[in-house]
Amino acid sequence: MKKVKTNWHKLIVVFNLIFILSQVLVIGQEIPNTFKNPILSGYHPDPSFCRVGDDYYLVNSTFIWYPGIPIYHSKDLVNREQIGNGIHRPDQIDLDGLQDRMGIYAVKIRQHDDLFYLITTGVGSGGNFYLIEKDPVGPWPNPIWIKDAPGIDPSLMRDEDGNCYYPGHTWIEEQVWQIQCGIWTQELDLEQQKLVGQRKIFTYGHENNASYTEGPHLYKINGAYMLILSEGGAGLYHALSVHHSDSLWGPYITDMINPVLTHRHLGSDYPIQAIGHGDLVETQNGEWWCVSLGKRIIDGETTLARETFLSKVEFDGKTPVFNRGEGKVLEEQQRPNLTWNPFKEQAKKDEFETSELVLKWCTIRTPKEQFYEISNGNFEMNLRPEVIDSLVNSSLIIQRIEHHQFSASTKLSFKTSTINEQAGLAIYRTNENFYLLLKGKNELVLIKSFKGIKEEIARVPYTNSEIFLKAEADNLEVVFSYDKTENNMKQIGEIQSLIVIADGNRNQFNGAGIGMYATSHGQKTKATASFDWFEYKEK
Repeated sequence: MKKVKTNWHKLIVVFNLIFILSQVLVIGQEIPNTFKNPILSGYHPDPSFCRVGDDYYLVNSTFIWYPGIPIYHSKDLVNREQIGNGIHRPDQIDLDGLQDRMGIYAVKIRQHDDLFYLITTGVGSGGNFYLIEKDPVGPWPNPIWIKDAPGIDPSLMRDEDGNCYYPGHTWIEEQVWQIQCGIWTQELDLEQQKLVGQRKIFTYGHENNASYTEGPHLYKINGAYMLILSEGGAGLYHALSVHHSDSLWGPYITDMINPVLTHRHLGSDYPIQAIGHGDLVETQNGEWWCVSLGKRIIDGETTLARETFLSKVEFDGKTPVFNRGEGKVLEEQQRPNLTWNPFKEQAKKDEFETSELVLKWCTIRTPKEQFYEISNGNFEMNLRPEVIDSLVNSSLIIQRIEHHQFSASTKLSFKTSTINEQAGLAIYRTNENFYLLLKGKNELVLIKSFKGIKEEIARVPYTNSEIFLKAEADNLEVVFSYDKTENNMKQIGEIQSLIVIADGNRNQFNGAGIGMYATSHGQKTKATASFDWFEYKEK
């Protein structure tokens, strides 16, 4: 019997070694000592996260993208995978008719007594609301709308007395200085599902010229209350400031080192800008970390929109110090003291082998009808009258652009006998800023829309029913190409500029996506476009 036990022990050791080696192979590298920012690249603004045991859950704003409120899971704060969406049914919220800068604003995630809470603002679509669900994967229920809750960016804080408090933002009608906003708090009775008791403004910002004071989070750390908020707007002057109080109801005193985190003093040419909308979490190992949004600048432009960055926080007394000795968000730094836990990398090429779209795919605005079907490994999209430059849901499916150098391609099967029917490849930022590479009746056309002005870049004859379409980006330049095979594809038009999808062109809130589009331009049809696959990858 002793010999048998020894052999089993040896086998277990061998199996463990094999597992460790397999993990190394899956990762493709040794376990790193550092991580690189951003931890979520591309369109991932207004991050919020919470810890439950040794699991971390993170959410972002989505504005008029649907499904909304992506929910990410992580074990080590660096690697993560999307596990669901808070908004995933058309009856939860209606985003149609909204401009791209409206919709789901800064969302917060919290957990208490085995329940997860998402709280956010539906700008132009109902105001402030929250969702409650036991499993963050979902399905999430319909929103609970909060009456008499002005402003945007609400948060939740559960105090030691068991009560739940609602920190929010409000515009100030009689402003002492320009764009003055206030941060207020009131108790939220979760049983009555309404605000109760006194409401009090805690601060207008850390100085008497603080603008766009918003994005509040309220914490109780070491027996004292800390209010962290954003100031300065969504651009260069964005910043985090902190205020302290020994009592929940104040007074809240501005920290001596405010703003505690900003890049406003580093200049307009600094490669990471607009740091703000931060949220803190303490790990199970006693470290503090902050997620915040920021923008990466390429030749003075931001094409990837606001992304999610991670910074270490240490406390000097009550004062949070961000990346001690640096005082800014770093491009690379020592990773959290947590077990490295990478997830299986999602396939770059979507072969449409499952009955449902994978979580990375989104529509623009709320779909009122099912306009596609996945069948026999093909994505079959209905041509509908709606068009991409309208304010309603059209036949457009996109995923986030996450790299400054990328390529995206697809194989399309589509034939039509009418000039109003088109299908193909789309790069989308807003209904006024996009590129389209579309196959129509015996031709292919490249279209640009910039600040609402549409322009035909190129038109070439093409009669084959099958076509490969491709977009290749290098920082601010993009090249479109096509052919009936993938070998030696032909360029269409001149090199184009991605300033079309950059910030500042009537929008700096949401982000850019790339994907598949089809339309019948106002006329009803039974025509469909079939996409065999879609591939997006970093170059």
